[in-house]
Amino acid sequence: MSGYRRVSFWMDQLVASGRDDLTPRPPLDGDRSADVCVIGGGLTGLWTAWYLHQADPSLQIVVVEKEIAGFGASGRNGGWCSALFPREAAEIAEHTGRDAALAMRRAMRETVDEVGRAADEAGIDCDFVKGGTVLYARSAVQDRAARAEVDASAAFGDDMVYRSALPGDAAGSVGVAFTPDCARLQPAALVRGLAAALEARGVVIAERTPAVSWAPGRVVTTSGTVSAGAVVVALEGYGATMPQTRRRIMPLYSLMIATEPLSEAAWGRIGLEHGQTFSDYRHLLIYGQRTADDRFAFGGRGARYHWGSTIRNSYDRVPRVFRHLRTTLAELFPDVGDVGVTHTWGGPIGVPRDWCASVTWDGSVGSAGGYVGDGLSTTNLAGRTLADLVRGVSSSLTGLPWVGHHSPDWEPEPLRFLGANAGLVATDIADREERLTGRPSMAARVREKVTGH
Repeated sequence: MSGYRRVSFWMDQLVASGRDDLTPRPPLDGDRSADVCVIGGGLTGLWTAWYLHQADPSLQIVVVEKEIAGFGASGRNGGWCSALFPREAAEIAEHTGRDAALAMRRAMRETVDEVGRAADEAGIDCDFVKGGTVLYARSAVQDRAARAEVDASAAFGDDMVYRSALPGDAAGSVGVAFTPDCARLQPAALVRGLAAALEARGVVIAERTPAVSWAPGRVVTTSGTVSAGAVVVALEGYGATMPQTRRRIMPLYSLMIATEPLSEAAWGRIGLEHGQTFSDYRHLLIYGQRTADDRFAFGGRGARYHWGSTIRNSYDRVPRVFRHLRTTLAELFPDVGDVGVTHTWGGPIGVPRDWCASVTWDGSVGSAGGYVGDGLSTTNLAGRTLADLVRGVSSSLTGLPWVGHHSPDWEPEPLRFLGANAGLVATDIADREERLTGRPSMAARVREKVTGH
């Protein structure tokens, strides 16, 4: 693979299937004016443009993107369109009240269906199947965590259920929690399809057009300045590379592998159906799906944070983490056998200091992000919310508790480097500790006090 195909399995699949050759759109050609200028061609920016255009087709909208649409997390993620939100409902209730927490949970559940509906409306084939998420509890400690999550979720309207493990579940499972509020999809197909649908409707998408700075009324790029009444900043983890947002977000790397396709017989033994995603209750997060072409797409954390929040293409591939992911997949599902790994990739996710996503609008400049890996659906909710805020519309969305939330800045280096990587080590230790002791981890408690998560 070469060029943008190498970004992820999802991007390569688009090219291999003839659905998109990933040829960059023309860059901005000098100064121009618009009603709205969006910085970032990922799902946050494109969904914002989509709903703005739906509400008012007369708006002149320009999207500027440093690489190509979907180059960042939007084209690399695990393909979970879920109702997950980085901050737990109980924590939202503690800070902003129970009604606000209930509204946030309801909005997230509805967003899963909205993504599928909007993709259909835009004519996007992104393998959207709402099959839910299977969460394996593979020890007594994890089983207690699963039962506790099911009980807690019921208090906020989530339809989550628990059952005892069955023979087809992941190896060593004691119990299983299940939520229906998740769809499996092909993320690059979604984001690239959305870009094409917007362009067909007259929205200008200038690729290979890095933004240099922004201010009320203008966005300065390397190819010209866009004068616009409204500016939307949608950079997610890449906000750490910009002077104006450098300490507002931390880029942490999440890596993935994709296997060769498995036989129908193997999938029958594994027990995962089309449309289902899966994880378990370990501390060092893993996530996976059965793809539309019967592969495992499987990812997790484990890559370290890099000094100064630097982002480089070389950080996308860490052989040690890929080996760990392949070993972990075989431990979960021995029936994968010796199936080969065909693709390895990764990329940065955006993490705010308090691990809470947000949408902001000051009357001329708006932003959204901090999804901590839960962005495939949350970007859609952000886009709808920003579209209302930009147009001055008061709605149930603009009243949600994440609107107007401002996370504190991350600590300066070297504190940020030491804290982030110490947290990663503590997370790994927590899983080892629980396997050895059979009790909830003390290391995890210490990490939560230090990092806030």
